[in-house]
Amino acid sequence: MLIDTHAHLNFKAFKNDLEEVVKRSLAENVWLINVGSKYETSKKAVEIAEKYKKGVFGAIGLHPIHAKDEVFDKEKYKKLALRSFGEGGKVVAIGEIGLDYDREYGLFKEKQKEVFLEQLGLSKELELPVIFHCRKAHEDLLEILKNNQIHGVIHCFTGKWKQAKEYLDMGFYLGFNGIIYKLDLNEVIKKTPLERILVETDCPYLTPPLARRSPAEKRDEGGRNEPIFVKYIAEEIAKIKNLDFQKVAEITAQNAKGLFRL
Repeated sequence: MLIDTHAHLNFKAFKNDLEEVVKRSLAENVWLINVGSKYETSKKAVEIAEKYKKGVFGAIGLHPIHAKDEVFDKEKYKKLALRSFGEGGKVVAIGEIGLDYDREYGLFKEKQKEVFLEQLGLSKELELPVIFHCRKAHEDLLEILKNNQIHGVIHCFTGKWKQAKEYLDMGFYLGFNGIIYKLDLNEVIKKTPLERILVETDCPYLTPPLARRSPAEKRDEGGRNEPIFVKYIAEEIAKIKNLDFQKVAEITAQNAKGLFRL
């Protein structure tokens, strides 16, 4: 099996065929975690997860690019988590949360940090792992995490090996998706123990090149990504690390089950 640890089927790109996409995923033995970016998409992620007995989960959180315009209402998010909590619960993480200093988002760094720390507090209170978003802000994120006892994954990792090692030394997982076809992350992937890697799609974004080229798998003209394409990420990691694909699938699935208590 494979587990797509970062999907966005709760986004508008899937409004017309959500059920079909989930059905395809589960038929291929691909489980998935839908990740929130603000309250509405977090709520949608939970609602989708609640429709399925197994294999579909949700994460709730306020993405740093929305930190300026949306107030983080801790009690609202907490209530959302508690409606599907405990053993067999559908809310398995706080995320995606973090820091984003790209372009205009870097103009409200302090606001991002304030909202981020509030959400770290919620993750501690609920004892949930965190799905971290970090773009052009690794040094600040690392500094904050050194002072917080948190478990989680650095989603869509794009940093250098030095930064990766610091995250790994603190006990975090690294998440890899289609960004590995755009950036040279081979050194990081080679050096990161397989036991600390998670695979993800970040769908509908970052579609792997092979998925775009295949007429049988290209679902629309935009080349939209979806959870079943996580197999390409696992295959590429297997190639880079010179490992068997089935081993990569098995170990990364075990990693996801352990971190998110699936």
